[in-house]
Amino acid sequence: MKILFIAAILYLLPPFIFGQNSYNLFYTPKNGYSGDFIPFYEKGEFRLFYLQDWRDKEKFGEGTPWYQISTKDFLSFTEYGEMLPRGTKDEQDLYVYTGSVIKSEGKYHIFYTGHNQYFVEKKKPQEAIMHAVSTDLIHWEKIPKDTFYAPKGIFEQDDWRDPFVFWNEEAQEYEMLVCARLHNNVSFQHRGCTAICTSKDLSKWEVKEKPLYSPGLYNTQECPDLFKMGNWWYLLTSISNWRFGTQYVMSRSLNGPWITPENNFFDDKEFYAAKSYSDGVHRYLFGWNSTKQHQSDYRSFEWGGSLIVHEIIQNSDGTLSVRVPESIDKSFTKEIPSKFTPLEGKWEINEKTIHADAAGECASALADSMPSCCRISAKVTFSKGTKECGLILRASKDIEKCYNVRLEPSKNRVIFNLEPHGNSPLTLERPVDLQPDVPHEIKVFTDHSNCVIYVDGKTAISARMYNIDDGKWGLYVIQGSADFSDMQIRVRE
Repeated sequence: MKILFIAAILYLLPPFIFGQNSYNLFYTPKNGYSGDFIPFYEKGEFRLFYLQDWRDKEKFGEGTPWYQISTKDFLSFTEYGEMLPRGTKDEQDLYVYTGSVIKSEGKYHIFYTGHNQYFVEKKKPQEAIMHAVSTDLIHWEKIPKDTFYAPKGIFEQDDWRDPFVFWNEEAQEYEMLVCARLHNNVSFQHRGCTAICTSKDLSKWEVKEKPLYSPGLYNTQECPDLFKMGNWWYLLTSISNWRFGTQYVMSRSLNGPWITPENNFFDDKEFYAAKSYSDGVHRYLFGWNSTKQHQSDYRSFEWGGSLIVHEIIQNSDGTLSVRVPESIDKSFTKEIPSKFTPLEGKWEINEKTIHADAAGECASALADSMPSCCRISAKVTFSKGTKECGLILRASKDIEKCYNVRLEPSKNRVIFNLEPHGNSPLTLERPVDLQPDVPHEIKVFTDHSNCVIYVDGKTAISARMYNIDDGKWGLYVIQGSADFSDMQIRVRE
């Protein structure tokens, strides 16, 4: 009797009593990796559901359940364990794929994807939208009778996933966005769309024949997300055919037309499946930084990885950008003194600024070794005509091996790459407006293999750094001149 009583008490205890954990910067499950994150915010903290991927079928079995963590600062996390268990090979939700969380009349609702590829052989749809409810965000009950499928003849039966549910105040109804594919004679690569469904009770759903958004550009538009900021609506989707990443389109109305900004991606191709949520003041974007096969920079990207959080900011013209969340930025409180040693080129090193003159050549200077988890920041002001300038990361003493954060003014872009390049696919780039004689701020956050770069507080690149574990950091200029100021390397105390 005593054992049963203790077990009952442990079951009722809040998970944070025994589930608290701390991480450096980028949350990764102890066992396996995190897939798509599904954010929800309540009572001063973000509740982040995610797809648990062990990548070990023999030990953990097949399928992906939903797990949950919570955080107030994106630095410390409470782990709650499994929320939605996966089904069997004979059930629709062998893989519990992406969805959304909504609260209505005191009850929490999860709408999720039930995926079972074995159903195709049985001539059953491999994907369906499914429903679960809870009163405490911890204990969930699946509602099998609410399961529904893509209407035949309108949408493909096997591509019907990633439901995002919201309350439409104007229409006084619940609406659901679904990643779908049109059933027509158009090329497979162009059938991807965002379907829309409506409901009055969160139980029965009517699927509209006309999608909310169907640009005829992609084979799929995964993980739809929708929010309004100011006078603009924003629709987020993740694509993976001719481009790879999370993008957005914008409109003054839910009925469109939807405008595609010139620079409508939030990050590069290693940051995927991102969904957003607001704490009432700031809106954040939650995605994963892809791992690579065999933990090598020279291998292909894998599905899932580690949590990356960006803060979304709205520009004056309505377009969106991202920057580092303030809690992460300010957590690096201890500065490590840096002394730069020139290796090549002409350098003028002062207490607060460093000037490099590399007319027709390359100039480089190295400081001390980088800690595994650190924040490096600097402001770069380059002269007109400068070909390249930027930061060197984890460099060998002779800079034979290193990572580079490269500003290329003539092409208005920032690049992250590995040297020597070889056959590495690790060349990531993002557009950025680079003007001469204007300070441009670079911030780099590293934590073991994870790396996130921000330029001018508007442009982000998430990357992996596998092949070089440690090394020095430094500065460089190619064919031009530049001034570096406010150079800092900081760690968390």
